[in-house]
Amino acid sequence: MMWKKSTIKNLLLLLFTLVFFVQCKQAGKSQKEYTPTNVLLITADDLNYNSVGSYGCEVENITPNLDLLAERGIRFHNAFVNIAVCQPSRQSIMTGRYPHSNGAPGFDPIDDSVPTLQEQLNRAGYLNGILGKEIHLKPTEKFPWDYYIREGDLASGLGIGRDPDLYYHHAMEFFNKSKKEDKPFFLMANSHDPHRPFAGSDQEKSLWGEDLPVVTRTIHPDEVTVPEFLPDLPEVRREIAEYYTSVYRMDQTIGALMQALDDSGMAENTIVMFISDNGMAFPFAKSNCYLNSNKTPWIVRWPGEIPEGMVDSTHFISGIDFMPTILHALHLPDVPDMNGTSFLPLLKGKTQKNRTSVYTEFHTIFAGIDYSMRCVQEGDYGYIVNFWSDGEHQIRGDAASGRTYAAMKEAATDNKEVEERLNMYVYRVPEELYDFRKDPDGLNNLIDDPAYKEITEGLRSLLSKEMKRTEDPIHNVFVERFME
Repeated sequence: MMWKKSTIKNLLLLLFTLVFFVQCKQAGKSQKEYTPTNVLLITADDLNYNSVGSYGCEVENITPNLDLLAERGIRFHNAFVNIAVCQPSRQSIMTGRYPHSNGAPGFDPIDDSVPTLQEQLNRAGYLNGILGKEIHLKPTEKFPWDYYIREGDLASGLGIGRDPDLYYHHAMEFFNKSKKEDKPFFLMANSHDPHRPFAGSDQEKSLWGEDLPVVTRTIHPDEVTVPEFLPDLPEVRREIAEYYTSVYRMDQTIGALMQALDDSGMAENTIVMFISDNGMAFPFAKSNCYLNSNKTPWIVRWPGEIPEGMVDSTHFISGIDFMPTILHALHLPDVPDMNGTSFLPLLKGKTQKNRTSVYTEFHTIFAGIDYSMRCVQEGDYGYIVNFWSDGEHQIRGDAASGRTYAAMKEAATDNKEVEERLNMYVYRVPEELYDFRKDPDGLNNLIDDPAYKEITEGLRSLLSKEMKRTEDPIHNVFVERFME
């Protein structure tokens, strides 16, 4: 059978048209992949990892907005910040470096030579915005914000960083600015809840008077479970309830921010991440190196890129990984000398080898006293070194204010168990080892148990390697005291 020349010509024309159509579609897909993506980073202040409903909190319906966010994205169960206090934690997140590596181990500005995420985004044409906590990212010139709103008082700013309606208003203002200037955006929205003073507490009234941010739900003492790392005393339970009242208001702020993003029409092209800067401001949590100090709820939503309802209970991620991950996700150049690495493959449902451990630290923060602590957690086990513990120095900090610490001191006068627990908090011991899977609240120190000698030695070695790799200034001290 012979085909006519006209038939062959028509077939070739049809084939050419099909090839051209496929190439156009592929080019369209490629172009879509590289459309600049927006980023909304939402942080809470002093929120414990297990104070969120989707992370096992027993208070009914305490975080409905965060739970919804988790349903629409991925939540990590082994996520950590690298230091459990506000400013150095946030500066570590925004530099991809440990506090001892970026020059800001305490309430210090980072070194001028350290690149920041905001500088990289600014060069890439992003609009940088921040709501609250702007004073905790220093020096100012290293964090070039195009839009910032400080917490202010009840009549301005963000209502002491605790007014959901004001967060909605300013977020919308920023989103509209992004659209007007036709720039992709990065917004860091920082709730000041549930930081002390807690909602409804005497501390709150003493600091700000009677005209306070609105509370739409008050959590009562009989609704809460006192964490096992604290004694279940009436005043402790009362303060835990006040804390959860602040947690609920924080969740309303998250809801307001997400509503603003939806109303802006830019939600479909925005990566949303939620984290806490450190654990709750109670003894054995904030300003330490325990699981309740550094473990954080970490939730990511990225429409069209992340399947909904994912849970990662295998891999370890930490604050130093945030900056490299964002740069990777936005197709921006990597920055040399970051301590963290991108976990973008995890967001795509892949695996990453060697994500089985995390390193955390603490430094001289309060009253010029050296409270140096280091911790490495690998798998289930956490090894903590308290360099300052000598039986004489006593710990200080925000966690020792309020009802709980005072109640523990009072009860310790005639309750041996509370006295021992209080002394452990105040004076500590040089080394601690915990099986955090069985003992997440760190109640049973295994450091002197011969059955765990091999685990202890392995974690000592792992800690030493990370301290050496990142040029931790007290690495030699650790080797001399604990390795020889």
